Amino acid sequence: MTTAQTPQLDVQPSPLALLLLGRGADPRSERGVECPGDLPEPSDPDLVARARAAKEKLGSKVFVLGHHYQRDEVIQFADVTGDSFKLARDAAARPDAEYIVFCGVHFMAESADILTTDDQKVVLPDLAAGCSMADMATAEQVAECWDVLTDAGVAEQVVPVSYMNSSADIKAFTGKHGGTICTSSNAERALEWAFQQGEKVLFLPDQHLGRNTAVRDMGMSLADCVLYNPHKPNGGLTAEQLRDAKMILWRGHCSVHGRFSLESVEDVRERVPGVNVLVHPECRHEVVAAADYVGSTEYIIKTLEAAPAGSKWAIGTELNLVRRLANRFAPEGKEIVFLDKTVCFCSTMNRIDLPHLVWTLESLAEGTLVNRIEVDPETEAFAKLALERMLALP
Repeated sequence: MTTAQTPQLDVQPSPLALLLLGRGADPRSERGVECPGDLPEPSDPDLVARARAAKEKLGSKVFVLGHHYQRDEVIQFADVTGDSFKLARDAAARPDAEYIVFCGVHFMAESADILTTDDQKVVLPDLAAGCSMADMATAEQVAECWDVLTDAGVAEQVVPVSYMNSSADIKAFTGKHGGTICTSSNAERALEWAFQQGEKVLFLPDQHLGRNTAVRDMGMSLADCVLYNPHKPNGGLTAEQLRDAKMILWRGHCSVHGRFSLESVEDVRERVPGVNVLVHPECRHEVVAAADYVGSTEYIIKTLEAAPAGSKWAIGTELNLVRRLANRFAPEGKEIVFLDKTVCFCSTMNRIDLPHLVWTLESLAEGTLVNRIEVDPETEAFAKLALERMLALP
């Protein structure tokens, strides 16, 4: 009996396949897979002492930023904590710090590099700490979208508004085309400004923040919004749909906030009688509509600070922050639970762990610059223009 041999197919993995397998890198994406250097073992009992020693050796040369969604083991070494834009501004306010170690994700480090001086060096402890939402809008896709808007005869009426959670390339596109950046705190003001400049808004890359702001905060209808899908020809929209729309929403979302559902809200109300539901505006529209309170990360924190003792809260945002707030306010008798029964960390934010931070700080203390994040001058110029427009909003 003979055995037939399987033919050897000459199939080369695509760049995306290599990226997902951890054997490639995309410099124009939030994703990255390489972090050179020998990391300490996660089980090393001396990690905390090593981090403290390296940070003390660096002194004022280093400024460590910690995003609210970071692990507690990392947050303890942050000089300041906050959301992405607050941290970027804090970095810009410390021109004496040679090294800005950003414990967050890639687009945040890019924003810090844009806003800091040329002499300062922004470092991301793990280059694989990207953002799934920011990944959902590439420069090539957005350029193609603008061509679609041009062909439909509406591009001249459109003002791009890009969420802070976007790559430097997308921020630069926004600045180049007369648009502005927004945060979850000032999205309504940004949209009001944009509609004073044009008749339509292209909102990038988070569809939910754009829809919730337009409909919930500004009184538009769902019919005023259309969803542009970059993976479909012409975004899956007709020229007539683009002409009729006020809000052209990019088909992107946060992988954490997108998990919350209307069922999550209904379930927690049954489980915790008298609970207040407080969610981030990156959540789905039906979740936001069913919540009692809606606001940015900073809004969530301030609302819980002002809440009366004994009150009950279900929070729809990243689990690290919710757990930290629950522990913080437990002595005041405030009951704080995660909105969904399924545990949900931001997986990319959690790539910044104590071994990566120790390796980063020790490398810098030894005079070795690692994992620097640099935005090229042209991209930086247009991205800064868009950021400056946001800063000038009334």
